Parts: sequence; structure tokens; C-alpha cells
Amino acid sequence: MRPLEGFLVVDFSQFLAGPMAAMRLGDLGARVIKVERPPAGDIGRGLAFGGITEDGDTLSFHITNRNKESYAANLKDQADRDKVLELVKKADVVVQNFRPGVMERLGLGYEELKKVNPTVIYASITGYGAEGPWSSRPGQDLLAQSLSGLPWLNGSGDSPPIPVGIALADIITSIHLAHGVTAALLRRERTGMGGRVDTSLLESMLDLQFELISAHLNDAQVLVRRGPKHTAHAFLQAPYGTYPTSDGYLALAMGSIPQLGDLIGLDALSEFVDPETWWSEQGRITELLAEHLATESTQHWLEILDAADFWCAPVLSLPELVAHDGFQAIGMDQEFTRESAEGAALTLKTTRAPVRFDGQTLTNSKGAPRVGQHTDSIDRELKGE
Repeated sequence: MRPLEGFLVVDFSQFLAGPMAAMRLGDLGARVIKVERPPAGDIGRGLAFGGITEDGDTLSFHITNRNKESYAANLKDQADRDKVLELVKKADVVVQNFRPGVMERLGLGYEELKKVNPTVIYASITGYGAEGPWSSRPGQDLLAQSLSGLPWLNGSGDSPPIPVGIALADIITSIHLAHGVTAALLRRERTGMGGRVDTSLLESMLDLQFELISAHLNDAQVLVRRGPKHTAHAFLQAPYGTYPTSDGYLALAMGSIPQLGDLIGLDALSEFVDPETWWSEQGRITELLAEHLATESTQHWLEILDAADFWCAPVLSLPELVAHDGFQAIGMDQEFTRESAEGAALTLKTTRAPVRFDGQTLTNSKGAPRVGQHTDSIDRELKGE
């Protein structure tokens, strides 16, 4: 039995962060009904990730809406909205990620919904919170990363701002919302109280930078000063970074510079005995390391450093990662299937939920729904038929 089996989630969200949060609840066992406006449905159905589209929907939609049912409803139509309210009456959780005020104008804000379902958990994602000068800006991943200052942490001192190359804000925010919902459900089980859970892309990006922001709040002299080429953290000294080898790249984490020099045969590092120099001479140290490590293969250096338990790792490309025994051993992939409109079976691959319960991984073979695929059956269910 999965932890959230028996709970019903009504998902009004679109694009990525909201659907992913509802997907995570579904991975944990909840039943998720996605409310979509016909005929096109969630705008995310047309937002192609990598240009990949299958059976009329994008790959990202298939992935983030797996294991859901689709209920077609025009929320601006009173008859449809009344049916949706009947669905909400039975819901344990409502998820939405419209801009502030949209759900309220539709008559589906928290204050309205708790009148028909006092114990509902109302979960909302915005771009930048419901108030403040940024509240009406588009809640989009790159924009949230940029406003948070995160791109200034990536790269070396002579690089322009470098955003993280995935939808980091959306993904992390979906985790926070699912976390908040599970906590609210636990509170409800103990007290009978419903409630509201809110988070935003911006808050998630700020939480990622808690070390930097905390340091600056306590000492305004603390600023982002990105290191020289090859460094990988604005606030960690040498050798922390990624370095070219003769056939790839090698990542080095924290460690003693003189010990590293002894291990790899780089005598020039022996002079940096004082750990303070790992900061003050960071540029010189990383330059020496880059020049020396480029003379041999990644595997050559790994064999030496791993034997001494010096913290290091190869920098893998995507094909190298997926082909590696380490990826296979963790069993992070799964397949799911949906029946196409023509009746053919469409099978796709993705990652699974990254948690285990009682030693078991959480996988699900049920694919994303077509728009309104389950409307009729849900209507019959609501009527008790």
C-alpha cells in the first residue's frame, strides 16, 4: 500500500511545476484527476521538451501527467463549474498554479472552496508570491532563476550569468508543494483541519541559496565573487572544481592541496601547506591542476585518487550516465503506457520517483490521459452510478 492511497487530488494546474507536484502525490499513491479546458487542454500539452511529441502531446506532458485522469471542463461556464465543485467536494487536495487572483475570479479560490469542503487542502504555486512588485510577472523558470540571482553563482569570474540548464525552479517548487501538502494532510489526520499551502518559484530559488543569503544577511560584506576558471563553487576554496583530462573532465571536491599534489605527482602544490592559501592562491592552484590533469585520462586519475579516498568523480555526459552500471544499479528508469486515440499502445520511458518505501521503488505504468478521457466515467461516479 502506498502512503497516499485513498486520497483524491484535483489538479487544475498547467505547464510544469503544478503538474509535477500533483504527479509526485500520485506517485505516492493518491488518485489525481486533472481538470482541463476542452478541446486543447493543458497548455503544456504543446510545450515540446527537446522537440519530442508523441500521440499529439509533448514528452514533458506525458511525463509530468502520468498516472492521472482527465476531466474536461470550461471553468468560465456555470454548468461545468458546478460539476467541478461537486468533484471538489470529494477532494482531499486541490492543486493550482494560475497567477494570483485568477482562481478567485473563477469562484474557485480557497475561501470559496472551503465553503463546500471545509477540510480540503488547497495548494497553490505562484511565480513570486501573491503580493509585492513582482507578483504579476510571468511565473516562468528562467525568469525566476534570474530574479533570484542564481545565474551569478554559476561559472567563473569572467563568465556572464549562467542559468542552470534545466527547469530547476519548476522542479524544486513541485517538491516543496508536495512536501507541504503531505504535511497538511498529516495535520488534518490529527486535527480534522483543512488548510492552505502556498509556495512560489522565487521562494524555492531563494531556499536553494540559503547559505549565501544567510551569510549576506549576517554580514553585508559577503558578496558573490566567482572564482577563476575551473572552480565550481563561489564559496569553496581550491581544489573544488572540474578540470579537463586528456579524454574528458574530472571533478575534485574538498581536500588537502599538498596531499593532492603528492597523489598525482604535482610537486608545485607542496608549497601550499597553509589552508589559507587554498583561498588566496586559488587561481594559481587551479591553473596548475588544469595543466597537469590534462596530461592523462580521467580513468588514470580516478584509479589513483579513489585508492586514496580523495573526493573525486568523473564528469559524465548524458549518454555516458545512462550507459553506466551505476545508473543501471539504482534502477531509476521506468516505462508507462497509454492507449492512443487510434487504440494503439504508446509506451514511453522516464525516471521514477526518487524515494523508496519499505525497500520498494515507486513506479507506475499508467500513462498521461487524453483531454477529457475520463469525464464521462467521473460524472457517473459523482452521480453514484
